[in-house]
Amino acid sequence: MMNKISVLALALLSVSFVFSQEDVQLTTKGQRPIEKAYRISDRPVKKDSIIPAPTIEYPLLSLKHETSFTLDQINPARVNINPKLDQLYRGYAKVGIGSDLITLGELYYNSLRSRKHVWGVEARHFSSFNDMSNYAPSQYDRTKAAVFGQINEKKYSLYGQINYNNIGLHHYGFQNPNANRDSIANRFQQIGFNSVYESHKKDSAELNYVLGVSYYNFFDKKHADSISKWRARENNFTITSDWKYKLNNEVFNAAFNVKYNNYQYGEQNKVIALDTPLDTGIVSSNLIFQLKPTVTTYSKDKKLRATAGFDVTIDSHYKTKAHFYPVLEAKYSMLNDLFIPYAGLNGQLKQNTYSSLSNQNEFILSNIRLDNESQALNAYFGIKGTLSKRIGFNVSASFSSNRNKALFVNDTTYSAQTQFAVIYDTINITKLEASLSYQHNEKLKVDAIGRFNSYQARNNPYAWNLPQLEIILRGEYNLFDKFLLNLTVGAEAGRRALVYDETIEDVKVEDGVYSVALGTIVDANLGFEYRYNKRFSAYVNFNNFAAQRYNRWYNYPVQGFQVLGGFTFRF
Repeated sequence: MMNKISVLALALLSVSFVFSQEDVQLTTKGQRPIEKAYRISDRPVKKDSIIPAPTIEYPLLSLKHETSFTLDQINPARVNINPKLDQLYRGYAKVGIGSDLITLGELYYNSLRSRKHVWGVEARHFSSFNDMSNYAPSQYDRTKAAVFGQINEKKYSLYGQINYNNIGLHHYGFQNPNANRDSIANRFQQIGFNSVYESHKKDSAELNYVLGVSYYNFFDKKHADSISKWRARENNFTITSDWKYKLNNEVFNAAFNVKYNNYQYGEQNKVIALDTPLDTGIVSSNLIFQLKPTVTTYSKDKKLRATAGFDVTIDSHYKTKAHFYPVLEAKYSMLNDLFIPYAGLNGQLKQNTYSSLSNQNEFILSNIRLDNESQALNAYFGIKGTLSKRIGFNVSASFSSNRNKALFVNDTTYSAQTQFAVIYDTINITKLEASLSYQHNEKLKVDAIGRFNSYQARNNPYAWNLPQLEIILRGEYNLFDKFLLNLTVGAEAGRRALVYDETIEDVKVEDGVYSVALGTIVDANLGFEYRYNKRFSAYVNFNNFAAQRYNRWYNYPVQGFQVLGGFTFRF
């Protein structure tokens, strides 16, 4: 109700306000122009929305460039065909005869190709029945024979050999052409065998091993029946084993070896008078146990190879001793084997036997003392590699300390300085060595080796009969597989021998010890061979063509220039 009253009141007020205003009239003149209307006469046309592209012309420039081309030759495709294997022959024989009544004979008879079985026999003989002028009879002969066989299976291989050696010689180290041959004759004989078993497990996680056993009996010339035991006799027995296990980048090795040597001269605890003074029987038993564990690791994509370990050796000889030697070595391959620097530190115990010493000097006495040589320390370093695909090199330096190093000196007790006794000394040896080799397929092979040795002996002024300088040159040339040439040159210098006479020419006295220089050795040998066919060839060798009768040992000159010729035959 109140809203209606309010609206009515507002309407009355508005009407009263309008009626209260006065009227105003205005009169004026004006123009209002109106534009004329016109009609568009054009009819609408539908235009196409596709706009044609304008044609653009490019005028060619009047320039001409000279062009040329080269044809590259395309090598024809090749098919690799495996060449047929060369025919093998079971037998090979070589015979020869030469100056100084030299005779040579070699015979080999083997199995043919086989994946599982290999066997063979061989025999070699070399002798000279001529004597040197103004010296005692110097004839000699050397004969070797062996029978061997091998079985190759996937999981193992087994090798065995039986061998026999026979060496005859004379102690000609004095000037008397009329000396009795039998009184100065000697003969070494050895018969033995060796066998090796090796496992070939393909799984690297399994343990592989190599087992070996060897034995030999060595003895010299037998005297009359009444004193037949008064000569040198030796029995040597060796067991070797090497165990190998690979784990990731490491290879674990363990070597365990046993060496036993029994040397006898005469009868133990007995004395006999032979030609000169009383002679005492010698019985020497030598037993060695060796344990050598090592670990080898590879890194840097197998460029670095490092080995670490130790060598424990027990020497049970005159008394029992234990020796410990380090085993350290590192090699690093640089530029894909272009250069390989290496360094190492090790040592070893060397078992001296009557057989090994006679191989070094065949004029030694039958009654000698045997001591084992201990190389307490051997440190070395060097670098080797290839200068090209045909040239290789090796440069090294080493230092070693050797206890009980065997030296040979002329004997004055049991012979008139015509045989050699063995003495032992502690010697430090520094060695520098360099070698260079060149090979062009099988056509040309050349290598050169040079060594410089420095000796520092504890009890002797010199290391008797050991060279200070050694040089070896070797070469082989094969022309069309028809003509073969080989050359070998060996040189030694700096050797000295112990003497006992101060009146000898060019004798040197030092600390009351007399010595003489043995002079420089230059031994050059040249050989030619003509192959008529694959089965037959002829050859000629020129030995010591420098004609130098140097002293290999004091009072023991070698034979001069020699010529040896013969032929070879395969059957």
